[in-house]
Amino acid sequence: MNNTERAESITEALKKSRPNAKSELTHKNPLEFMVAVILSAQATDKSVNLATPSLFEKFKTAKDYGSASVDDVSAFIRSINFYKTKAERITKACQYLVANFNGKVPSDVSDLVKIPGIARKSANVISQEIFNVVEGIVVDTHVTRVSQRLKFTKEKTAEKIEKDLMNIVPKKFWKDFGVQIVLHGRYVCLAKNPKCLNCPVNKWCPSAKF
Repeated sequence: MNNTERAESITEALKKSRPNAKSELTHKNPLEFMVAVILSAQATDKSVNLATPSLFEKFKTAKDYGSASVDDVSAFIRSINFYKTKAERITKACQYLVANFNGKVPSDVSDLVKIPGIARKSANVISQEIFNVVEGIVVDTHVTRVSQRLKFTKEKTAEKIEKDLMNIVPKKFWKDFGVQIVLHGRYVCLAKNPKCLNCPVNKWCPSAKF
């Protein structure tokens, strides 16, 4: 079985074990999701979801965020790591949306990566989750770790890992592979003490330990 066949089998098995996999960030519209994605860097989705209800109640549009001060936004997200830096990113991102996209979140990765504070990983997440536009594979810390354990890549940077994965994973599976591996890394293939015995893809994993 080659790497592409393994990737297909792994994706299908994970889809069976977690059929409704999607981002765990709470949101009601594209702008809320973009803001939540910015907040989620080096923070858990759970901590973001605890902070965003009051934030989303206060700020409804990109213009609302863009015209607010960093301190105004910071006041709602103090429980999140690096809240001041993230508040600044949110205000600048929304100012950019107002100036360039009529306050709307664009769907294409090439447009999303131009927004201050939105790197390629975040752009992939937004375009796939909100618009079902698939131009790559989401690579976060979980995807990095799991892909290395699966021996799909030896690379260390997200950009190079994504290229390796895009050459292995069939394009029709890019979205499913990304979201499934994120959740698999979060709940099963842990950084410490991975749950190999209970892993639904352990028979395809050269790093599995029993």
